[in-house]
Amino acid sequence: MAPLAGIRAETIMTRPYPASDPSQIDPAAVSDLEWVMQFIMGIRRIRAEMDIAPSRSLPVLLANACIDDRKRLAANRHYLDFLARLECVTVLETDEAAPESATALVGEMQILIPMAGLIDKDAELARLDKEIGRLEGDIRRTTGKLGNASFVEKAPPAVVEKERGKLAEAESALENLQAQREKIQHL
Repeated sequence: MAPLAGIRAETIMTRPYPASDPSQIDPAAVSDLEWVMQFIMGIRRIRAEMDIAPSRSLPVLLANACIDDRKRLAANRHYLDFLARLECVTVLETDEAAPESATALVGEMQILIPMAGLIDKDAELARLDKEIGRLEGDIRRTTGKLGNASFVEKAPPAVVEKERGKLAEAESALENLQAQREKIQHL
């Protein structure tokens, strides 16, 4: 390609890899972009936990939003609306109470998504009950395995440790689902 492009230099394969220039790094821009990414990941995490369709536009409330958060919101609103599929964003004042909401944090700022009207309460409770039942069964089975002295003695230590990790994971997930169910129950 070099001769066709009129380049009279050695091949790119033997040239040194380009080095970054630290003087070109803008710490404020990096900080702003990290804020935007955390905001979007918080919204997406809530969508995943609450089983809300990615195509659905969401109303968002912001609590504890400092001046920097408000500036970043204004400067990046277009990206946030498009990438997080936001319907509207309302910044709550310090004395305003928020409705029952799913929450994500970006620094000190809370991203709140009011749950009323977003999900079918009965269907979501049924889904959560089913998932909670499955996890409780997994916990019973794993606890039974780990309570069996012959399994613990005869199984390789890595297998026993893996089962303990599965148990801890399942217990944590069960706790999260029960808290989520409690939130939805109060809608």
